[in-house]
Amino acid sequence: MPLRADDLPPRYNCVDILERNLASRADKQALFSDERVLTFGEVADEVNRVGNALRRLGVHEGDYVGLFSLDLPAWVTSFFGIVKIGGIAIGMNTMLKPYEVQFILEDARPRVLIVHDSLLNVLEVIRGELDFVEHVIVIGTPRREEDAAFADWINAEPAVCAAAPTHRDDFCSLNYSSGTTGEPKGILHAHQDYPITAQLWAVEVMALTEHDRTFAGAKLFFTFGLGGNLIYPWYVGASVVLLSGSPRVVANVLETVDRFKPTILFNAPTGYAMTMATAGFNTDHDLSSLRLCVSAGEALPAPIWKQWKETTGLTIIDGIGSTEAFHIFISNAPGDVRPGSSGKPVPGYDVRLVDDHMADVPQGEIGNLLVRGEATALLYLHQSARTRETFLGEWLVTGDKYYVDEDGYYWHAGRSDDMLKVGGIWTSPVEVESALISHAAVMECAVIGKRDDSDLVKPKAFIVLNPGHEPGAQLEAALVTHCVEKLAGYKRPRWIEFVSALPKTATGKIQRFKLRG
Repeated sequence: MPLRADDLPPRYNCVDILERNLASRADKQALFSDERVLTFGEVADEVNRVGNALRRLGVHEGDYVGLFSLDLPAWVTSFFGIVKIGGIAIGMNTMLKPYEVQFILEDARPRVLIVHDSLLNVLEVIRGELDFVEHVIVIGTPRREEDAAFADWINAEPAVCAAAPTHRDDFCSLNYSSGTTGEPKGILHAHQDYPITAQLWAVEVMALTEHDRTFAGAKLFFTFGLGGNLIYPWYVGASVVLLSGSPRVVANVLETVDRFKPTILFNAPTGYAMTMATAGFNTDHDLSSLRLCVSAGEALPAPIWKQWKETTGLTIIDGIGSTEAFHIFISNAPGDVRPGSSGKPVPGYDVRLVDDHMADVPQGEIGNLLVRGEATALLYLHQSARTRETFLGEWLVTGDKYYVDEDGYYWHAGRSDDMLKVGGIWTSPVEVESALISHAAVMECAVIGKRDDSDLVKPKAFIVLNPGHEPGAQLEAALVTHCVEKLAGYKRPRWIEFVSALPKTATGKIQRFKLRG
């Protein structure tokens, strides 16, 4: 039977995911990074020091604490230190602009902010306008006399700290959605959500074990990275590898795999495409430690899956998750992969495909995806109208369009607000994108609707080319012909615009709404 909330004790604190390893593997190397390598025991000691330091600042159960840092050991120990004393950790996107950081800090109202010194320039722009932040702890070197250096702040604290007697339903983390459709939304998750999602997907689907070592291009402030590269591996006693630099620099990812030898790689579809566009990526770097790759964030086109498999011999497990559901709830599985699809519902979750009137659609027809599971969030912080639109009792409206085939595999058809009605027929931009990306010249692309001279909507494609290919009328015509060969003629792009990059969230999701502007 799938793990349920009732299987956990009512008094449950998710620091247990770390501390369950202390009895049998306290001396095992748990965390690898350029800065430090730590055992489970060393992590637990620092977590306790952070917890004590936070209590000394007056942080109580239910209080928010901001965490605005690169992926470093201090991020990890701060996160678990916050939740251990019953606080709520705000994992903040390190690529945000100052006004976006201000929005989060004013929305969640933390009194304490832990920030990496490389991000102080962002903070200083808004520092005088923050109404609630009283204490700033700097990972690195502070610039202001009133701020504390993280290392000094925890240095004198004891390495023993009692966990708060939190209820499994108590909130422990706050993440803001990555904003594919505009302003981010604050999403709260409870202590119980972490072990439930770890067991349902990481253990039961991916078969993660203590012998694995994970590495993610997705950062810890994103739930795809937090789950896949911290919570899930430590739930089973595996190790994690952190990258403080940008995963968009392919060399960073490849050199990290080379150095730390992870067995599982988490990345977005764009990450895999960019890697394969790098000359010599699999001959100049040793990928032999990897046994499995995972993709999420956006649908993985079948051509990318096949090229990666042919080039590296490695299988990519693609699935769909969301910040609201915390992690993946429809997934392919090792030994059960249908390239291009998101796979099948993860046991423990129920899904429905419905029309705009909430009636179930027949098999093969595109519908709005709903999901039900015990780890889904309950609300958006301070956004009651959006909460009522998205959280319908037990069911979560994901905002995704899907259809299910005769074998039970689910196929992504775009976001609800991305669907195009071309010639009176609903057209999925993902389908057009998949056709385009199967052309050798195309690295990545995004398709939106544009009105023609008759005010009718037709597909327009924005295309990033692979190295060695030049934009021009000849290539444009070839790409349209390529689409006509693979799709119904009405789905072909009527306009093609070659661009150097696509607008994306920090987690790699394409922001089509910015292309419509």
